[in-house]
Amino acid sequence: MRRSKKREQLIETALQLFYRQGFHATGVDQIISDAGVARMTFYKHFPSKEDLIIASLERRDENFCEWIFNYIAQYTNARDQLLGLFDALDLWFKGEAFPEQKFSGCMFINAAAEYSGLEQEAHKVASRHKISLLAKYSKVVEEAGFKEPEELASQLLLLKEGAIVTAQVSGDLEAAIRAKKIAATLLLAAQ
Repeated sequence: MRRSKKREQLIETALQLFYRQGFHATGVDQIISDAGVARMTFYKHFPSKEDLIIASLERRDENFCEWIFNYIAQYTNARDQLLGLFDALDLWFKGEAFPEQKFSGCMFINAAAEYSGLEQEAHKVASRHKISLLAKYSKVVEEAGFKEPEELASQLLLLKEGAIVTAQVSGDLEAAIRAKKIAATLLLAAQ
């Protein structure tokens, strides 16, 4: 399916703005201006700002999952892939994973905070992202030969989430390295 260039431009512009400024703080007028499109073009592709928020979150999900799983795939064994997650986070926190974006935390955690109602669509997209990550990461844990792969994956991803929030809230850019040390201990205990 061919994607509309203007639609893509709106999604990419909104993605950058929402990530940097937040969802509520970013207005439609700024998105239209920064994307260089007409107001009618915006509404042709997105009936509301909410629709653009959902499209942006879905794009971030695609981009992030592709990046993180491609990154950990460079490790030759599954155990190293599990710990490689934290190396990837370290690059992200330090601005090396997505050079076009300064690290501003997890877009999905941010969305869940701004749209805190469990029934709100942005919250649902954030939740689906986390569930999808768990399913994919559980497969890596299973390939590494650990018992109860979903439980171990949940524990490792809990460390990941904690590292992200710590880096975002306190500016501690070493959070991923510390989380990796804890993860290594967890893997030893799970053998």
